[in-house]
Amino acid sequence: MNAPESSSRLGGRLEQLVFDNSFAALPEVFYTRLKPHGLPEPYLVAASADVARLIGLDPGEVQRPEFCEVFAGNRPLAGSDSLAAVYSGHQFGVWAGQLGDGRAHLLGGLRHGNEHWEIQLKGAGRTPYSRGADGRAVLRSSIREFLCSEAMAGLGIPTTRALSVIGADLPVRRETIETAAVVARVAPSFVRFGSFEHWASRERIDTLRHLADYVIDTFRPECRETSNPYAALLADVARRTGTLMADWMAVGFMHGVMNTDNMSILGLTLDYGPFGFMEAFDAGHICNHSDTQGRYTYRNQPHVAQWNLYRLADAFLPLIGKPTLAQAAIDDHYGPAFEAAFERRMAAKLGLREFLPEDEAFVGETFGLLQQHRPDFTNFFRALSNLTVAVDPEKMAKMDAPLRDQFVDRAACDAWLANWRARQAQTPWDEASRQAAMCAANPKYVLRNWLAEAAIRKAREKDYGEVARLLDCLSRPYEEQPHYEAYTALPPDWANGLEVSCSS
Repeated sequence: MNAPESSSRLGGRLEQLVFDNSFAALPEVFYTRLKPHGLPEPYLVAASADVARLIGLDPGEVQRPEFCEVFAGNRPLAGSDSLAAVYSGHQFGVWAGQLGDGRAHLLGGLRHGNEHWEIQLKGAGRTPYSRGADGRAVLRSSIREFLCSEAMAGLGIPTTRALSVIGADLPVRRETIETAAVVARVAPSFVRFGSFEHWASRERIDTLRHLADYVIDTFRPECRETSNPYAALLADVARRTGTLMADWMAVGFMHGVMNTDNMSILGLTLDYGPFGFMEAFDAGHICNHSDTQGRYTYRNQPHVAQWNLYRLADAFLPLIGKPTLAQAAIDDHYGPAFEAAFERRMAAKLGLREFLPEDEAFVGETFGLLQQHRPDFTNFFRALSNLTVAVDPEKMAKMDAPLRDQFVDRAACDAWLANWRARQAQTPWDEASRQAAMCAANPKYVLRNWLAEAAIRKAREKDYGEVARLLDCLSRPYEEQPHYEAYTALPPDWANGLEVSCSS
């Protein structure tokens, strides 16, 4: 946890947070008002000073006993208006009907500066949408969500954020008996694709329009100036989702459960469950043990996102009016946004000063090399960032060793590097600038599953130091940070059997 700074510069006390509760101002058909079910004798596991600042809270407030009481769900804040939202969705490609916040309570929305933030407690007990479940989250999943939310923010990828994890010794049954925890999530909005599917499926067009108007007027007012604001909103979602998918692919992130109820209408990474970051590269890798059909593999993510957008377009059709306009909002914006963003990201990762027409083939060649030889995805690009283009042939093997040593077949690596250097010669730039730009595009640190698991195991023993260290490291993933060098290592033997499922 970052050291607290003076409240005069960084924010106020818990009691000074000012709520506007814009979502709660919608008609009650969108949610059920209810109080969270708190935790007995809660204690602080982790907190993000950066997120505290986002919402106008002095980071020193996390040390107050009242902080644990509030963000465990035991004590309401003045002005908050707690509720659980209803939505529906497609899960693993199948219509699942009504879903909703089965273990999440939206405390309320607030404004800090010119930004709107909603605070949601995940794991705060049963709601009308729990479908028989207990509404609780466990320490394991809460730590994973907390760390990955902040890791993605550190990587510069649009995401929900995480303010804190509050634990308790309350037993919760999953595959085994675990202990309960609540993670406080922060985002401009938690409205999802499935929020619109819900009302469209019930042919509640006025309610559907009311929700779309809320999103436009609160978050995308520029859409109101167009001839068809709902088509403009759909196109905006398509563009942002396309860019988000490129961001995920470029850092090797796999969501694991890209159901339509887990897709943000604002283009944020939403709902961290069985996620993973690519290690030994395999485009067909499945990070979710529950995904027995491989629907959400790494390579499938862009296609699944487009499929989900078509489901959203179906829901928007009564508002847009013409099927051709709804389809065009996706077809004309999603693919171009993904391709342009992915091209930019790969050019930066490969150190290309500009992207030439033939570079598409070179990117394909690069992924072919990774697929065939399976080096660690993050370490491959980071090692490449530090190589030089101009090198004495007699010293080349030694200079290239950080990359070559990731390959059993070093000749294959050498052949690819020769092509990379030849490509660099086409659009040359000075080594220092190129290396700095590549290091700014290729993170050194990502939240590997074994790192999260190591932190979780210590946390179960009430040692939260590793969670704090990971948070500190992952907030600056592009920096060298020699004291965290061990976090770049491949999985140790004990981690080879780790599996992450929807219960995670």
